[in-house]
Order: sequence, then C-alpha cells, then structure tokens
Amino acid sequence: MAEKEIGEVTNYFKNVKAASIKLTAPLKKGDKIKIKGGEKEIEVTVDSLQIDRKDIEKAKKGDEVGLIVPESVHKGNKVYKI
Repeated sequence: MAEKEIGEVTNYFKNVKAASIKLTAPLKKGDKIKIKGGEKEIEVTVDSLQIDRKDIEKAKKGDEVGLIVPESVHKGNKVYKI
C-alpha cells in the first residue's frame, strides 16, 4: 500500500513520549503510521489517540491529536498512513 501524507508533528513531549500531530486526513486507532524527518523514520501502530487529553477512537482532518510514539520526533516531521 502506498504511503499517504496525513499530517505533521507540531510538538513532542519527551516526558510522556507523546507527539502532537495536526491532521490533514482522518486517523483512527489501529492505523499504522510512519513519521519521517531527515534520515530518521519510525513506524507506529496507533494504540492511543487523544484530543485535549481525552481518549478518542478516531479523528478527522483538521484535528490536532496526541499519540504515544516509541522514539523522539521533531516539530515539522511529516506523518504518513501506511
């Protein structure tokens, strides 16, 4: 399946290992995403998804969501659905 850009990292919270992502396409729990920045690429299965610290099952285009990521990411990194 081809990768489709679905958003961009707007912030990273290292104390909780969570990224804030501004979506340009829908995202839901269970989706697999790839976060790319420079030479670095990480793949993540979306297990936790939040808006304003409240758990949600899915988010729509335009939402800013938080999700747990296994490694640090940086503002401006692109997010793709795979």
